[in-house]
Amino acid sequence: MSLVGFSGDLVNHLFNFPESYEKLVFPSQEHESKENKSVLSIPIDILDTPKEYIFYMDVPGLSKSDIQVMVEDENTLVIRSSGKRKREDGEEEGCKYLRLERRAPQKLLRKFSLPENANVSAITAKCENGVLTVVVGKLPPPPKSKTVEVTIS
Repeated sequence: MSLVGFSGDLVNHLFNFPESYEKLVFPSQEHESKENKSVLSIPIDILDTPKEYIFYMDVPGLSKSDIQVMVEDENTLVIRSSGKRKREDGEEEGCKYLRLERRAPQKLLRKFSLPENANVSAITAKCENGVLTVVVGKLPPPPKSKTVEVTIS
């Protein structure tokens, strides 16, 4: 099935617009890695609060043991999975999938360059109801320099 009257390239460009915009606003290194050729890029939401950065990623069918969250090269947040998703329905004898997209085994990988004020030693993650939430704390701002007037004798 195809959309009538729409160029495939135009539709793909429109659907990829948010990802292109994200790369400008919050740099991601996913496009630079050779490792990503067979990897699915899952959409992610990033919230910037006064005290932390919060990453929300939908990971349906994956458990917390299937997902790795780590920091590489001192400031690169890496979120990846092995590509194993649970298939619970349709596994009965005599049943077969005609199409399997939602829970097909796929490797997931996202990399983000963290800002200078990210506290990489204060990162937490939780996976509940198919949503991975990663919280990266922020370092306190550096103290403001004081100006001391010295009298000349």
